Amino acid sequence: MHPRPRTLSLAALLALGFVAAAQAGTSDEMRWQAEAKAVTITRDDWGIAHVHGRSDADAVFGMAYAQAEDDFNRVETNYLNALGWRAQAEGESALWSDLRQRLFVDTVELKRLYANSPGWLQALMNAWADGLNNYLATHPQVHPRVITHFEPWMALSFSEGSIGGDIERVSLKDLQAFYGRAGEPVAFVDTPSSWAEPTGSNGIAIAPKLTAAGHALLLINPHTSFFFRSELQMTSDAGLDAYGAVTWGQFFIYQGFNHHIGWMHTSTTADVVDEFAETIERKDGGLFYRYGKALRRVSTRQVSIPYRGKDGAMAERSFTVYATHHGPVVREKDGRWIATALMNKPLEALEQSWLRTKASDFASFMKVAELKANSSNNTLFADDKGEIAYLHPQFIPRRDDRFDYTKPVDGSDPATDWQGLLPLDAAPHLLNPPNGWIMNTNDWPYSAAGAYSPRREDYPRYMDSVGENPRGIHATMVLSDKKDFTKASLITAAFDSYLPAFARQIPILLADYDALPANDPLKKKLAGQVALLRGWDYRWGIASMPTTLAVFWGDILWDKVDKSDVAEGLSVYDIMAQKAGSKARLDALVEASDRLEQDFGSWGVPWGEVNRYQRLDGDIVQPFDDGKPSIPVPFTSSRWGSLASFGAHCWPGTKRYYGTSGNSFVAVVEFGDKVSARAISAGGESGHADSPHFHDQAERYTTGHLRAVYFWPQDLQGHIERSYHPDS
Repeated sequence: MHPRPRTLSLAALLALGFVAAAQAGTSDEMRWQAEAKAVTITRDDWGIAHVHGRSDADAVFGMAYAQAEDDFNRVETNYLNALGWRAQAEGESALWSDLRQRLFVDTVELKRLYANSPGWLQALMNAWADGLNNYLATHPQVHPRVITHFEPWMALSFSEGSIGGDIERVSLKDLQAFYGRAGEPVAFVDTPSSWAEPTGSNGIAIAPKLTAAGHALLLINPHTSFFFRSELQMTSDAGLDAYGAVTWGQFFIYQGFNHHIGWMHTSTTADVVDEFAETIERKDGGLFYRYGKALRRVSTRQVSIPYRGKDGAMAERSFTVYATHHGPVVREKDGRWIATALMNKPLEALEQSWLRTKASDFASFMKVAELKANSSNNTLFADDKGEIAYLHPQFIPRRDDRFDYTKPVDGSDPATDWQGLLPLDAAPHLLNPPNGWIMNTNDWPYSAAGAYSPRREDYPRYMDSVGENPRGIHATMVLSDKKDFTKASLITAAFDSYLPAFARQIPILLADYDALPANDPLKKKLAGQVALLRGWDYRWGIASMPTTLAVFWGDILWDKVDKSDVAEGLSVYDIMAQKAGSKARLDALVEASDRLEQDFGSWGVPWGEVNRYQRLDGDIVQPFDDGKPSIPVPFTSSRWGSLASFGAHCWPGTKRYYGTSGNSFVAVVEFGDKVSARAISAGGESGHADSPHFHDQAERYTTGHLRAVYFWPQDLQGHIERSYHPDS
C-alpha cells in the first residue's frame, strides 16, 4: 500500500522556496569566495588594477570586480543600454533608445547562444557575472538602478567594445516618428552640429627600420567620450597577459597589448550598415513587401518596454515591430519602409574580442580575425617580430557595386541583397609596407601608408564612405620622411599642434577680406582680427589667441553651411571653402568676434582661457560651471585636424568650452626584447570624486605627459598602493 501524497500548506511551500533560495544564495557565496581566493588585485600608485588569476576565468572574475570598484555606475549603465533597459532607470525619455536595442537584441536568443557557446567561453561569462555579483554582495551600500543580479548571458549583449556601435546608426528621431503615437511630442532636441565631436581614433604603427632602437612602435589613441573605458592589466597562470583599455563592463582588453603584440582599433569608414527601401502592400488583412515578382509577409512581433514613470512607479509600453529578411524596419521615407541590415553576431564577436588578446604574432591574430565578427573598426597592428599591419573590418558584406549603399537601396530588387561576407584578403589591408609606417584616423584606407597605400580603384566603393580627413593629412605630414622614432618622439607626433583644416580655410577668409572695397565697414571692424589670423602659424596652444578666434569662427560657419550639399558628395570642408561664399565667411567672423567680446570682453582671448577640462563629480553627465575649478587644454576638436582631440563647446549657463570627448586613453608601446609602454587616461582611473585617483592624471592628460606603464612585476615594485583578494 502506497503512502498518500503529502499536501503542503502555502506557508510550507513558501518556506521551502525561501530555503531553496537561501541554499542557492549560500552556494553562490561559497563559489564566489573560492573564486576570490584565486585572484589577486594589485593597485598601483595611479589606482590602476593589475589583476592576476590562476585561470583565465579567475582573471575575468577579478577584473569585473575591479571595474565595479572603480565605477559600478558606468558598468551598469553600459548594460542597461546594451540590453535595452535604460527606461527602467531613466523613464520615458529612454524608450526609443531601448526600442532600438530591442529591435536587434533579443534576450531569448542571447540565452540560447550562451547555452550553446563553447565551454571555455561559458566559463569566462560565468566568472564575469560572478565577479560583478560578488561585488554587489560585498558592497551593500551600492544600490544598482536596475540590475541587482548579473546573468552570464548578459555579456553577449555587449560584445564588441567600440563606441558608437552599428546600432547607433539608426536615428532615434526617425524611429519615434515611425513607431510613436500620432501627435506624440518629439523626444529629441537638435543641437548645433559643431557640438558633435567626430568620433573615432588615431592609430599609428612604425616598423623597426624607422625607429632608433630597431623595435616596432604602436600608438594607441582612441577618441571617445571621456571616462568611457577603464585601464587595467589581466594576467593568469594560463598565459594571459594583456594591458590596455577596457570598455566598462566588458571582460576583454579592447585596445592594448600583451607580451608580443599590440592592437589599436579606429572607427571605420567602410559601409557595413545598409538600408533597404521596402515596398509595402496590404492584402487580406496582412502586411507584405515586394521582393522580385513575389510578395513576402512582413514579420511582426510584440516588444514591451518597461519604464519608470514620473511618480517612480513602473509602467510599460508595447510596440508592434516589423521586419523583412533584410532586417528590422526603423523608419519610413517617401512612402516606403526602411529596413536596416547590420552585423548581429554576438557570440562570434565575443570570441574574437577575447581571443585576439591572447594572440602572439600576426599569423595567430589573423586566425582569430577569420571569425569575421568585427564590423565597426579598422585595426592597426604591431608585434615583437617587427611586423606592422592594417586590417579593414572583417565583417564586410559582399554587394553589387552598381548600387550606392550609402543611401537606401531598393529592397524589392534581389540584386541589392547581401551575398555573404568577403574573404579577409578582399578588403584593403597592409603588411609591412616599404615606407615603414601605417596610420589611420577614421578616414579612408587609401592614404594609410603614403605611396604604398591600397589603391582605391582596386576595391568596391563601399570600402569607404567618407574619404580623407584633416587628421589623415596631418598624420601623413608628421610621419613622412621621418626616422629614428622613439616612444618619446612618437608621443610628440601624436600631440603635434598643427591644424590643417584651418591652414586650408583661413587663407580663403583672408582673401575674402582683402577683396572688400576700401569703404566697406567690415574693413575697419575686422582689421585687427584679420591681422591676428594673418600672422598665425595654424598651431594650437594655451596662450594662442588666433586659435580661439579661428575655432569660434569655424564652429559658427560649420553650423551655417548647407548640409544638404554633403549628400551630393561635398564635404563640409568643401562647402566652407567653396559654396559658402565670402559673405557667409565674413559674417561668421563678425559673429565670432561679437560673441567673444560679449562673453570674454575681447575678441583676443587666449585659447586656454576658453577651452577647459572639468570633472566635478562622478556623474556620467557633468554639471559644468564657470565658477568652479577647471584646467586649460591646448588642443582642439579633431574636426580641425588636431591629432590630439578635445571635443568641447559651451554648455547651458557657461561661457567657456568644456570637453566631454576626444583623447581618452593614449598609449605608446615599444616591442623590444621586453615590451614597454607609456600611457595616460583622461582624468583618473576612479569614478569616485573622493578618490585620489579621480583626477590625478588630469594635468598630465592636458599636457600629453604620459606616465610609465607598470607592465612587468618588477615595474610595479615601489609603486604598489594595495594588494588584495576581491572579497577582502
